[in-house]
Amino acid sequence: MNIIKRYIGGREFYRKVVRLVIPIVIQQGITNVVNLLDNVMVGSLGTEPMSGVAIVNQIIFIFNLTIFGGISGASIFGAQFFGIGDHKGVRDTFRFKTIFGVLTTAIALVVFSVFGNNLIMLFLDNEANAGIDLSVTLRYASDYMLVVLIGLFPFMIVQVYTSTLRETGETVAPMIASVISIAVNFILNLVLIFGFLFIPPMGVVGAAIATVIARFVEMIYIIVYTHANAEKHQFIKGVYKSLKVPSSLVLKIVKKGTPLMMNEVLWSLGTTFVNQNYSTRGLSVVAASNITSTVWSMFCIIMFSMGSAVSILVGQKLGAGEIEEAKDTDRKLIFLTVVSNTVIGLILIAFSPLIPLIYNTEPEVRALATNFLIIAGASLPIHALIHVTYFTIRSGGRTFITFLFDSVYTWCVPVVLSFTLCRFTALGIVMIYFIVQFSDIIKIMIGMPMLKSEIWAKNIIKNN
Repeated sequence: MNIIKRYIGGREFYRKVVRLVIPIVIQQGITNVVNLLDNVMVGSLGTEPMSGVAIVNQIIFIFNLTIFGGISGASIFGAQFFGIGDHKGVRDTFRFKTIFGVLTTAIALVVFSVFGNNLIMLFLDNEANAGIDLSVTLRYASDYMLVVLIGLFPFMIVQVYTSTLRETGETVAPMIASVISIAVNFILNLVLIFGFLFIPPMGVVGAAIATVIARFVEMIYIIVYTHANAEKHQFIKGVYKSLKVPSSLVLKIVKKGTPLMMNEVLWSLGTTFVNQNYSTRGLSVVAASNITSTVWSMFCIIMFSMGSAVSILVGQKLGAGEIEEAKDTDRKLIFLTVVSNTVIGLILIAFSPLIPLIYNTEPEVRALATNFLIIAGASLPIHALIHVTYFTIRSGGRTFITFLFDSVYTWCVPVVLSFTLCRFTALGIVMIYFIVQFSDIIKIMIGMPMLKSEIWAKNIIKNN
């Protein structure tokens, strides 16, 4: 009975988790369903357009995670400030996020504008794609990137606002903003990709325009909502009267946040490099990987949401000095995450032969995607455990450890494995994908002792 109570919470515990997680699940669920439909729409144009868009999205993914990493450092403090009712502290972290986001977006726009085509070409291997005109894929990718870069700024602003709202326990407004944005994106995709009435079909450029407009709509909604509800979200009061952030807090955020930002940058670069290694086996692998990653995101909704739950619920308790309660909450969240994702992984395996059939692509691509999805489903519980372990360690400000645990591991194991196996062995791509996915078992062996040692269970704002 004691073991059951140790890992399974009571009704009030699950009510709190459900209230927090359900809006995030709905938001991410709708987002991923529409992303899948978008993917299918672009895929209906052919393998080259789908691969071109997938390559650009993989590159933009680096920017997205850089923003996420930089904001995450401040979010650790934001959640703990809110845990003790310090609205000024939350306001200061919001200002830090804004300054960081604007500077990072400006740098990204310059880099992608100048070196965009060079980055795209890294994914187009002439030898592996003999007989295919890669210039066509490059053209699609370049046209898509030229437009989609406009959406980087509203994306950044949305991340600043929604991350702060979630730290205060507000998950409904970000969900509504996302749903509105998704609806706009979906409708515009139908109109702009295929054409409607007097609007000519624009293909991948139409998909990019739809994405950009949807991001601006989402940004406008979340800004208007937050400022219109200033009494409820007091951190926003006077937030733009000054951009001053206490130097002591800046130093703490930089100290804790720099490893997080570097982690996200290096992890995203590592993931991109793994996909680039896969791409040396042909454009069909790029297309199959794109299908797999889109579907994988749909089936990882619970995993991602539980990471947010750990960050918020555990972070707030640590900030309030309730260390034992934080440990108990974290243990039960981890157990719930692993069990739920084991079931979800089995469902993914069961549907893996059917999902690729909705794509208008070659049989070879569908067969590869099916095999990739089976492997992804089988490895889902492993990645779920790793995901909540990462957020647990991060919630207590142990950001250098998370840096070693996440990005350094990625470069030392999956990147090295994929590079070596793809370039220097005759192994098939399915076996290579299997080995890389399940290599994260090593990561569990590293993470479990850290969880048990409870080195993460720290209050990091008590002296601020």
